[in-house]
Amino acid sequence: MTLRSLLDVPAPAKLNLFLHIVGRRADGYHLLQSPFVLIDWADTLHFERRDDGRIARHDLGTALPPDDLCLRAARALQTASGTALGVDISIAKQLPSGAGMGGGSSDAATVLLALNRLWGLDWPRERLLALGATLGADVPFFVGGRNAFVEGIGEKLTPIVLPRQWYAVVKPAEGLSTKEIFEHPLLKRDTSAIVLGSPAEDKVVAEFSAGYGCNDMQPPAQDRCNDVAQALRFLERRYGNSRMTGSGSAVFSRAGTGDRPLATFSEAELPEGWVGRMCRSLEHHPLVGWARD
Repeated sequence: MTLRSLLDVPAPAKLNLFLHIVGRRADGYHLLQSPFVLIDWADTLHFERRDDGRIARHDLGTALPPDDLCLRAARALQTASGTALGVDISIAKQLPSGAGMGGGSSDAATVLLALNRLWGLDWPRERLLALGATLGADVPFFVGGRNAFVEGIGEKLTPIVLPRQWYAVVKPAEGLSTKEIFEHPLLKRDTSAIVLGSPAEDKVVAEFSAGYGCNDMQPPAQDRCNDVAQALRFLERRYGNSRMTGSGSAVFSRAGTGDRPLATFSEAELPEGWVGRMCRSLEHHPLVGWARD
């Protein structure tokens, strides 16, 4: 049966439980190690197939840049597959920008997975992963569909199983530029690398969601943005732990593993312009079955 539309398609965010910079390539790209976990805070996308080959985006809320990752992903897949089909993509943005939560990359991955189905391409995941890597460092993780230990410049994914967890997530009003953080003099670039498969692996995996490691990008972000430090203190007082995700400016706390979080908060408690919510981790991406393994 030929599909004409796919509605209410999620694009979930991610958190970096820790983020270590372990070196730098000759071309200047930083090498990282980080466990990525999917959470249930998500954008929502709608897709309507077009037969004229045109690709268009419609913003249902927050306006996106004219040539965002969603359009680039759709055009890249259209070119690589040679399809004559097009699409109308409508986006209801819920994830904050400049947060370090992978919102744009997740949207792009959802576009690839959804159009793989809507256009009847039936590409295997490996082929979508390769295309995703040309769009951005975080896109392969979302295409991969599973929580993962991410290495290199984002292209090496090792699936990991993490316990279900509540996270309190807060995003200050000010966003941060990833480029600016990578260029900051306070950025530590020589954290000792973890070797998965070593005898310590079980211990490392067990501690992924229990405060292991640090975020090497956090000190530069705090130096650049006072709101990051303020948000970390807010969560630390409430939950006894806090950490920044990605290059910021969003921060999070581990908030329990049961049916309910240890404590909650409301956006009314946050300064004007800040956003936040209680999130649950996901065992896998909602679209994990939309590409062949």
